[in-house]
Amino acid sequence: MSKITGAKAFVKCLQEEGVDTIFGFPGGVIIDLYDELANSSIKNLLVRHEQGAVHAADGYARASGRTGVALLTSGPGATNGVTGIATAYMDSIPVVVFTGQVPRALIGNDAFQEVDIVGITRPCTKHNYLVSNPEDLVPTIREAFYLASSGRPGPVLVDLPKDIISSMVDFPEREEIRMRTYQPNVEPHPGQVAKACQAIIEAKRPVLYVGGGVILSNSSEELTELAEKTQIPVTMTLMGLGGFPGTNPLSMGMLGMHGSYAANMMVAKSDLLIAVGARFDDRITGRLDKFAPDAKVIHIDIDPTSISKNVVVDIPIVADCKHALTAMNAWFNSQKGFDINALAEKYQPWRNQVNEWNDKHPLAYVDEGEIIKPQYVIETINRLTGGDAIISTEVGQNQMWSAQFYKFNKPRHLLSSGGLGTMGFGLPAAIGAQMAFPDATVIDIAGDGSIQMNIQELATAKQYNTPVKVAILNNNYLGMVRQWQELFYDKRYAGTVMEVTPDFVALAEAYGAAGLRAKTKSEVEPVIKEALAIKDRAVIMDFAIKREECVFPMVPAGGATTEMLLV
Repeated sequence: MSKITGAKAFVKCLQEEGVDTIFGFPGGVIIDLYDELANSSIKNLLVRHEQGAVHAADGYARASGRTGVALLTSGPGATNGVTGIATAYMDSIPVVVFTGQVPRALIGNDAFQEVDIVGITRPCTKHNYLVSNPEDLVPTIREAFYLASSGRPGPVLVDLPKDIISSMVDFPEREEIRMRTYQPNVEPHPGQVAKACQAIIEAKRPVLYVGGGVILSNSSEELTELAEKTQIPVTMTLMGLGGFPGTNPLSMGMLGMHGSYAANMMVAKSDLLIAVGARFDDRITGRLDKFAPDAKVIHIDIDPTSISKNVVVDIPIVADCKHALTAMNAWFNSQKGFDINALAEKYQPWRNQVNEWNDKHPLAYVDEGEIIKPQYVIETINRLTGGDAIISTEVGQNQMWSAQFYKFNKPRHLLSSGGLGTMGFGLPAAIGAQMAFPDATVIDIAGDGSIQMNIQELATAKQYNTPVKVAILNNNYLGMVRQWQELFYDKRYAGTVMEVTPDFVALAEAYGAAGLRAKTKSEVEPVIKEALAIKDRAVIMDFAIKREECVFPMVPAGGATTEMLLV
């Protein structure tokens, strides 16, 4: 077996995994890797900040379903990427992050730009490695890609000492990866599937509660089949939006703190909750003892540690969502003499009640003439794109308005930091998605506060001609915190007023992007149309929205989900 340098082996491993694009920022210890990448067909995007590199890899993964890759240098380069790694970890996104490390002989000596990135990222990675022997390099990289994308996906970090990169290493033939301590269960237990289906038959007020696991497992079709077959109403988490068509009559949209009235009420009054790839996080459940108090709970999840973690589960199904939903559909299809239409008809009074809630309190806002309402901006984006754009968001009010007023009908069309709630996520994630789908319309819906967290990535967009659009809902506030201060702190706006905000149109032009602005409602549609027509560069749309607009419904923190504040 001939030997090659560690740098060459690194690039060969990426090609073996089908990697076509990576995002990174160079440094002294990884110069050899960059030198080898320059000789390969892999696109290597130079971002402007390491956090942006990991978010871009994350956005690439969320949009495409393929594993995203980031390459960072040692020390501050690695630590700058930790927020991106934690973001991917909280949302179970498959990303492999490579970091450079000082030579092995210097590790532990406080060498220049040395940091224990393996120790730092241990709590926020699915797994991480320090490659300590040249012969471990290739097997470790292969294992990292396998771990990131299998079972419950997640970020994996590989720390590469400089002398390993320059060492001569073997490149063995690829073999099937087997890990004694890691064997995720994919297939559902038939007995549990039968119990779940029987519980559905016996229920009177069932609800499908859908999380991001449906999207990660590519099981939207199977979910839609089950919902339409049984005519059970559906609600989704932020991460699950698009997992079931938002315009389907059975869809009640998002539930939780800023969920729809109908979604929160039907979960509270349900007698059977079928959780599919969701994890019962606190923004969904609110006060736990008031969350679906009369419901039997079925929970489908590939991660056994999620079962009964927050809510006691009656029927657990530990499996890949796609396999579990396929098995449930097959179970209903195989029951001789069973009339599925009669089951759907039995639920009609329940659906009538849900629809009555929805008709009584739909998602709404008050029109105020020429004052721009953020909800109107998002409705207009939805209409002009036909609901077919890939939408990334920042975090805060812009994120919740996007979830409420853009109708996501397809999976992988909403890219948003759900678990960690990371400001600055949207723009680099949009760049990553645009690299995965160069011909798609990709729009980052942002706030004027959050966009400034990583706005330097406009330079990345310009350098690689990625025509991402950024719609800034500009209210000169850190809007969501301001909303809490308005409602619960007697309007004491401490630390949330953005007294100095850049001229975003001029800033866009300074980066070589197009800058557009709307100050009145009648200017909104022409600005969006003009932005959508621009295909050769990035665009910033600056919308001067009503300053003190709030997101409703809202469940106060720690309250029951039925205790909603409405418009």
